[in-house]
Amino acid sequence: MNRTPRTLTRSRTERTLTADVVVVGARCAGAATAMLLAHAGHDVLVLDRALFPSDTVSTHVIARTGMVQLNRWGVLGALHDSGAPRLTNVSIHAGSEVMARTIKDRHGVDHLLAPRRIVLDRLLQEAASRSGARIETGVSVDGVLRHPSGRVVGLRAHDDRGGIRVHARHVVGADGLGSRVARSVGAPLTLERATSGAVQYAYFAGPWSGIEYHVGAQALAGIFPTHGDEACVWVCAPEVVARRHRRERPHDARLAGLLAQLTPSLAERVGAAAEQTSPVRGMLRMPNHARAAAGPGWALVGDAGYHRDAITGHGISDAFRDAELLAVALDQALGDPADDSAALQAYTRTRDRMARPIFDITCELATFPPLERFVELQRQLAAAIDDQAAELAARPLLAGAAAA
Repeated sequence: MNRTPRTLTRSRTERTLTADVVVVGARCAGAATAMLLAHAGHDVLVLDRALFPSDTVSTHVIARTGMVQLNRWGVLGALHDSGAPRLTNVSIHAGSEVMARTIKDRHGVDHLLAPRRIVLDRLLQEAASRSGARIETGVSVDGVLRHPSGRVVGLRAHDDRGGIRVHARHVVGADGLGSRVARSVGAPLTLERATSGAVQYAYFAGPWSGIEYHVGAQALAGIFPTHGDEACVWVCAPEVVARRHRRERPHDARLAGLLAQLTPSLAERVGAAAEQTSPVRGMLRMPNHARAAAGPGWALVGDAGYHRDAITGHGISDAFRDAELLAVALDQALGDPADDSAALQAYTRTRDRMARPIFDITCELATFPPLERFVELQRQLAAAIDDQAAELAARPLLAGAAAA
């Protein structure tokens, strides 16, 4: 159920709004944070510069950690109903060797999903709206508002009707890698590793039976079946290699060229069985870093606060984890303002602790180590994901968090 906006003033040139929490960004991290906080009874306003439905760069797969949270929040059923295929089989192709496994039932999850973001983001926004969050789109944020003490107390924004001032007890930046909120508050980097990887992908129609990984020299590529009997076919490779193909090949031939050079097993698989149905998309530079997660009156979640190479496919799951951790912290801070700083410091510590094992594995995988080491890192990754899924499954739900 939607709340009526508490509008203090309105004119042709400026609106002034209030909220307990204003969230900048309405995709995975922002919509999930808003959903959880609104269902806990807080007044939440979400702003996004996009006009939805709107797609975004993503390879779509949701790891077991993220699946555990979708299940706990009551959102998983809507994704099933949307037509996202249940993925129960995983195969790893390395040279002539193929290793196959079935996803085991752990922590209430026996399959994975790789939904199109245009579907996933919409479902999370709908769940946030049903929980009571207000969502305004087509709104660009200009910067934060500060109290003379330095505490962030809101933000300045604008849309096609004019300026907007939002007064809020907390401002959440869920606005992605180039976060305006992070820049406005001066959130420093607290952890940084070398940036060397790139990812390119396109959609292909064809007969897809499960998740596939194809290991090549200086590359990892794969298939994630998604909506509409299509799959996201992707390749992670060194940035220098991806840039060379970008210069040397026509736009829609870049992915095919990378696959043919780096993972011929996948190139043959796709070439024989599939038709490309979209342009090539991706990122040519994927930073590995974390920013300060929170400060007086502000917090960051999702890619705004923590970003890693896509080679481990854990970005959506990281966003869900941190959304829940932040929602719990903000619920505590809003309930007891005297506990504000301690609650946000706890969010920072827990985010950093839980993110670090997968972050370290990701950074090493992004160097494309020899096959033996690559396989060992994949084993470590599976164990780290299972450990994190177990911890998330055991966490008490925020009051009313099974919102959908």
